[in-house]
Amino acid sequence: MKRNKYLQNFIYDWPAKVLSLVFAIGIYLFIQYSTIGARVVTIPLDVNLPPSYTAESLVPHSVDIRIKGNDDIIYLIDPDYITARIDFSFVKEAGIATAPVVLEYEENVFNNGGVYISAEPSQFRILFGKKGSSPND
Repeated sequence: MKRNKYLQNFIYDWPAKVLSLVFAIGIYLFIQYSTIGARVVTIPLDVNLPPSYTAESLVPHSVDIRIKGNDDIIYLIDPDYITARIDFSFVKEAGIATAPVVLEYEENVFNNGGVYISAEPSQFRILFGKKGSSPND
């Protein structure tokens, strides 16, 4: 039985062809991931505290944000278009409360450009006490 000439050429020396394909994919992935960078900037943090409790630990006033994406794009981003806030208005009793940092920005613009933004740390813990009471009571 005679094999097709094209199939025979395709099968001939197949280990070298597979190895070349794997090597080419590896080079492509290396180049794609080597151009991804990260930039860290500090922006002000808007903190919403509960009205009937007072913070007994430090209240953060700024947060670091990490901007990840292509090196050519991330340095063109103006951090003034990103706002960070944290809301502790849910606190109903004295003690330690944890709340996440919420970043507000135009997600569709950033995600379409392959840029991802995250807060560091992503949440804060604050110790609250009842207003007007002292810790020695």
